[in-house]
Formats: sequence, C-alpha cells, structure tokens
Amino acid sequence: MQALSLKPIISKNEIENAVQKLASEIKKDYADKCPVLIGVLKGSFIFLSDLARELNMPLKIDFTRACSYGSKDYSSGSVELVKDIEMSIKGLDVLVVEDIVDTGYTLNFIIKYLEAKKPFSIKICSLMDKPSKRVVDVKVDYAGFTLDKDVGFVVGYGLDYDEEYRSLQDIYELR
Repeated sequence: MQALSLKPIISKNEIENAVQKLASEIKKDYADKCPVLIGVLKGSFIFLSDLARELNMPLKIDFTRACSYGSKDYSSGSVELVKDIEMSIKGLDVLVVEDIVDTGYTLNFIIKYLEAKKPFSIKICSLMDKPSKRVVDVKVDYAGFTLDKDVGFVVGYGLDYDEEYRSLQDIYELR
C-alpha cells in the first residue's frame, strides 16, 4: 500500500479571508433577518463555527448529517440521512453550510429533504465548490473557493479522510 501525502492548497490565512468575505455578503443578504444556519456534519463544523462568529448577527444554528462517502475518497452516489435537524424551519430563512460541494449528490438530497419542511427560503454556503465534478445540478449561492478540476480529494479545516486530518488548520490535497 502506498503512503498518503499532503499537498497544501489553501492556507489558514486564505481561509480566514474567505470566511470574512462570505460573512460580509451573507450579512447584506440577510439584513433584518434571523437565518437558520444548518451545518452539514461532520465536515462543516469548523467552517460553520468561524462563519457564525464572523456574522455577528441574530441567527439560529442546527445540524444535519448525510453520508455518501464512508471510508472512500469518492461519493457512492447513494445518500443516507444519519442525523435530522432538531428545530422547525417552517417559514424561516435557511442557509445550509457545507464544507465542499462536488458531485452534488449529498447537497441535492439535503435540499430536497429540507424543502419538505417548508422553509421560506434555502440558500447554500460552501467553503469550497468544485463544479467540474458536478453530477447533480445544485446551485451554490456563496462559495469561498472554486477548486480546479485537477484538485483531488481535500482534507483539513474539518474535512477528513476516514476520520483523519480534520484538525489541520490549512486545507490540503490528499495524494
């Protein structure tokens, strides 16, 4: 078995700048509102935490978890809800907070699931967007970084490979 290596692609400082920029855009769009940020576990927890602090506005937070990767570095295409949100979102503005959107399978599943709960609106905020990998058409409203098609599987800043690498402060391509 070949050993895995890490190639740095996004620094801690670049992440901080992106979170500040995203928070500024979101604050403008949600002025005089109290959005519900729904973090998609487990990968988004650090991003959501930093984003919520940077927003510094009235908001609510909940979490959901859906799985399609398991211990692999590619999506199975089959998505399963593992954790439901705990609050009612009926009539509320929802901002789904994701770590990365690539194939769109998981996000599409989550959006359809949340739409059935009748929120007023649903928008998507993702730290990273990889539209070149999209299989399902989903719209990312706020993206911190758009990754090139040549960038492989990424880890760090909450993102993992088989539950490892989440605590890295920078984002790396796993090789």
